[in-house]
Amino acid sequence: MNKQVLKQLRELRSGALVKVEWTDASIGKSLSGGLSGIDVPVASWGIFIGLLGEKSKHIILGQNNFRYADGLYDIDYTAIPLSWTVNIHVIQEQHVPENEAKQLLSSFLMGGRRMFPQRTKQQRIVNHEKPD
Repeated sequence: MNKQVLKQLRELRSGALVKVEWTDASIGKSLSGGLSGIDVPVASWGIFIGLLGEKSKHIILGQNNFRYADGLYDIDYTAIPLSWTVNIHVIQEQHVPENEAKQLLSSFLMGGRRMFPQRTKQQRIVNHEKPD
């Protein structure tokens, strides 16, 4: 684990606008040039929501936040494996106020279990019957 990244995480607060540099997994063929294409550098920007995961920790960045009502959000996010992280650069501290960042985290954790009003299934309506 990169000690610099751990130090950056300890100083990072929820709601900060950040750029996370990391290396993604790669796929290829053994005849495609050997080890030259293994590390695929990636840069992701977003609002730091938190560090989550039981088996392996992931940095969660909120990228598009759809605010519904009473602080309920739907979130497009990126989950970056902590072990793949190379550097974290804070662009702006508290870009999102702390209370809103907590609401983003809460909405993220709720995931598919959100309590929306009961959804209705769309059905096709026939107004006129076709003649035989």
